[in-house]
Amino acid sequence: MTWSTYGSFLIFAVVLVLVPGPDFAVITKNTLSGGRRRGSWSAAGVASSNAVQGLAAAAGLGALVTRAQPVFQAIKWAGIAYLAFLGVQALRSALAGRYTDTDESAAGPGAAAGWRQGFLSNITNPKVLVFYLAVLPQFLGPDAPLSALLVLALSHAGLSLVYLLVVVTGVAQARRVLSRRNVRRALDLGTGTALLGFSAKLATE
Repeated sequence: MTWSTYGSFLIFAVVLVLVPGPDFAVITKNTLSGGRRRGSWSAAGVASSNAVQGLAAAAGLGALVTRAQPVFQAIKWAGIAYLAFLGVQALRSALAGRYTDTDESAAGPGAAAGWRQGFLSNITNPKVLVFYLAVLPQFLGPDAPLSALLVLALSHAGLSLVYLLVVVTGVAQARRVLSRRNVRRALDLGTGTALLGFSAKLATE
């Protein structure tokens, strides 16, 4: 792998990372509900999932999953159900309109819940695994060594983490305004609708 090839991959990866998707919606939701700490752990969950799927693809496990259609479909529908669940949660929150301030210094459940939601929303999205299986070989060729595949996969995970932490920082800084009841209800309504939309889109693909 040459530096030119690596640079081309990074440009391509940055474009993909910047496209809003389910991960963006989950990160925004967690930052609004739990502050910077929970949002950051949610971003770490997404990055952890990216790393896991990238490693699986590099090791050849991803190809086995996609070829075993029952397994692949089970992952796909688990992702559809989970995104729908998060979307319904956000819509219920918007309808109830009851919000309390969250102590960002609180340890434990908030951080753990943030990481779990980020990880699950990403690991159950089959398009992420397909990305690693379909895109990485295009930059390296069929006989690329495992080490080169790992470099690209972990680079994408790192870029995703950096971008999502920037999103967390921006949302956290604007949280005082965004946490106003009317604004928060509108954001929950938008986030819930987006998550249900991503779920429906994944179901029809």
